[in-house]
Amino acid sequence: MRIAIIEDNESIAKGIAYRLEDRGHATDIIDEGICADEFLRDDKNDLIILDINLPGMDGLAILRALRRRDDHRPVLLLTAKSDISDRVAGLDAGADDYLVKPFEMDELEARVRALSRRRAQSIEDVITLGAITFHPGTREAFVNDAPLALPRREVAVLEALLAARARVVPKADLLEHLYGTGAAVEDSAIEVHISRLRKKLAPLGLDIKTHRGLGYSLIEGDRP
Repeated sequence: MRIAIIEDNESIAKGIAYRLEDRGHATDIIDEGICADEFLRDDKNDLIILDINLPGMDGLAILRALRRRDDHRPVLLLTAKSDISDRVAGLDAGADDYLVKPFEMDELEARVRALSRRRAQSIEDVITLGAITFHPGTREAFVNDAPLALPRREVAVLEALLAARARVVPKADLLEHLYGTGAAVEDSAIEVHISRLRKKLAPLGLDIKTHRGLGYSLIEGDRP
């Protein structure tokens, strides 16, 4: 899952990003309100962590603009204000949940998990291709009801390829899905994950096709 972290406190933003990336998510960090509003108009994040007090444009204004565009992605508000009226204002603006600073990372992670499960209920619950079924909400893959054990980066690659439904996924999109926008990661990192995942899927009758200069697609092939 990709998560946008909109927070102007660098240490908080990086702390959140490190925790979420350690759990296999990709993150984008934006530290200014107007830039965040523009970014959220054309990004690919699945969930948004949004601080209320931002320079340029506050988080509530960003949230209201998001909902006016009929963008219903889950939003977790971060606020230093503990007054009930502030919490109510955030929820009325369209937030799905909120955390009052300071908070424990374990609690933030639990709330992110809850929001991702809620999001999964509003989209397709299961993606099926050949012998594999994939649950986007829990990011789990199964083969004939048995769990398919994959490292988290390979799970992210599988998730992106399955969601594309045999369409070509550009290598740049895979890099963003795994590591976030602007991450300093070489293209070879994707190639390593693709190679390893391809070997694991081949016995299941699935083939990751390489489209030179374009990207990759996942299709049903013949079992060896």
